[in-house]
Order: sequence, then structure tokens, then C-alpha cells
Amino acid sequence: MPYTRKILCLANSYKAPMGRCIAGREIKADGSAGGWIRPVSARPKGELASIEYSYPDHTRPKLLDVMEVPLIAERGEPPQTENHVISPAGGWKKVGRLATDELAKFVERPDSIWICSGRTRDGHNDCMSADEAAGLNSSLLLIEMENFTIEALSSRFREGRAYRGRFFYREKYYNFSVTDPGIREMFDAQDEGDYPLENVYLCLSLTRPYEIDKRCHKLIAAVIGKEKAATAGR
Repeated sequence: MPYTRKILCLANSYKAPMGRCIAGREIKADGSAGGWIRPVSARPKGELASIEYSYPDHTRPKLLDVMEVPLIAERGEPPQTENHVISPAGGWKKVGRLATDELAKFVERPDSIWICSGRTRDGHNDCMSADEAAGLNSSLLLIEMENFTIEALSSRFREGRAYRGRFFYREKYYNFSVTDPGIREMFDAQDEGDYPLENVYLCLSLTRPYEIDKRCHKLIAAVIGKEKAATAGR
């Protein structure tokens, strides 16, 4: 039976080949924070096309929008237990915005960023085997960082830039690929190099196993600066 969930948008990131991945926390009827929800399409990779998540006025969800999303079924599977299939009829509605000082109540403080057993060529603690990921019960996190660095690099896989984010969390070093469109907009015109940022929230996402290496990869799906959180948008 179709159902609707009110969701705080905490990620609207690129998803190959041409889609988006949108995710956020449910806002319950009493205004409290519920669990994570990742609206997905019925296609094999679950990516969303712009027509599927646009509002009636043809604008698209921005970070910190509160939106009502029509859904038709839960499709959680390890590690992405939070997935729900969207209604093909559309009907997403923006019903509010989150105030800056309210975002802190959504922050999570795990002991580590999932399992830290693997790395890619450019990353660190940024992937794990599919078997390891199958034992997890979540694939989304919102953490708070005082110090965080964006790496703007030449991409080996596409024209233009590649972006990575590095940080220490509980004295462990991490370096993940960044899929936040806003970061690309911010740094595409800048020189290659490192760009330190202070006082940010990071929405982290764990992928399904990649076709090439069969591993699940950790991504930075959104970077939200505290001083700009009330007006952040993508």
C-alpha cells in the first residue's frame, strides 16, 4: 500500500551514470528525528532521474529541505537497509526548511565509520568487502567535524575534477570520494590542491558492491557548513 514519509534532505548527490541519490532522516509527526530513508527508483541501481524527484514547480530538493515523499515499498538490502521505492506518480512536496541550530540533533557519534578494512588507490579506510558490508544494518551517517579538507584533483576517469575529503574521526584517518554537487560548483574554478574547511556536517553513504571490484565504497554525499546551513542548497 502506498505511503508518504516526511524527510529532512541531508544528501542530493551524484549517482552514476546520470542520476541522483537522495537521502535523509524521517521527521515524525511530533517533530522528532526518525530513522534514515533513501528514496530509490525501481531500476536495478536505484538511481533517481530529475523528473522523479522534482517538486510541482519544477524545482528540486535542496539540502535541509523538509519534504513529503510518496513511497510504495521498502526495498532495504544489506548494506542499504534504508531504501524505499518511490511512487512512479511523483508528487514530492517541500513542506519546510530546517533551522540551522536544529541540525545538531541529527548528528550521530559511532565508534568508527563502519568497517575499516580496505582502501582504494587514492583513499583510506574507504571500502570493504561485500561480505563485510552484508553484516551492517545501516549505510548512512551524519557526523560533525571541526576540521575537514577537500582535495581537488585531476580525474583519471572523466573530464574535469575529482574531489575527495579527508578527516580524522576518533583518531582514525579517513579519505573518501566526494559526490556532493555543491562541492564541485564551489571548487571547479579553483586551482588543484587542498582546501581546509572548518565546522562542517558530513553526510556519509555506503554504496552497494561496485561492479568492477565487488567492494562497497564509503562516500561523502554532502558537506554542510554550519554558518551556511540555513541557506544551503544544491
